Amino acid sequence: MSKIDLKRELKHLYKPSSRSVATVDVPAMRFLMIDGQGDPNNSTEYAEAVEALFSVSYVTKFSVKRSLSAVDYSVMPLEGLWWSDDWSSFTSGDRSAWKWTMMIMQPDFASDDAISEAIDQVRTKKSLKAIDLLRLESFTEGFCVQTLHIGPFSDEGPTIERIHTYIESKAKLRGKHHEIYLSDIRRAAPAKWKTVLRQPMTVG
Repeated sequence: MSKIDLKRELKHLYKPSSRSVATVDVPAMRFLMIDGQGDPNNSTEYAEAVEALFSVSYVTKFSVKRSLSAVDYSVMPLEGLWWSDDWSSFTSGDRSAWKWTMMIMQPDFASDDAISEAIDQVRTKKSLKAIDLLRLESFTEGFCVQTLHIGPFSDEGPTIERIHTYIESKAKLRGKHHEIYLSDIRRAAPAKWKTVLRQPMTVG
């Protein structure tokens, strides 16, 4: 049995270069999502949301592997949509005012029923406060600008500003700031953390 690597299949979306910014057209994809607010560095709500997302995603993965014996896949990375009433907060480093939607993409071959059953299993086996806040939703970003940031989250400001400057030279910002966390921050040194930074823009 070969393992499906969706990040590799969607390389243009999940493995951008850090040397330049690029325009991408992001299609509709399904995500497990959960909403919250505040600085993730000291928010219990954020930690509980991430735990619920990964718990259900892994139970779904093993459920699919059992029911579709020829299908195995890697769970997709954690992603976050971030926004605030003040755009300057994205470059100032002040995350206390940020609102967020944390999410993990679910493959097409993981049925809605399989994901719903996984939520029920996690609810039964674990006492997770955030489990009932999860939702499964199709999300379409359309045209965006993105790049790869290498380094700690606290150093993202100049990279985000570079994306904003690129967009504003051609069009306008829209939607929510999007981050995709490619590194296991429990194991990798902060200087080596890899994060896709993405921002939707207007077209035409």
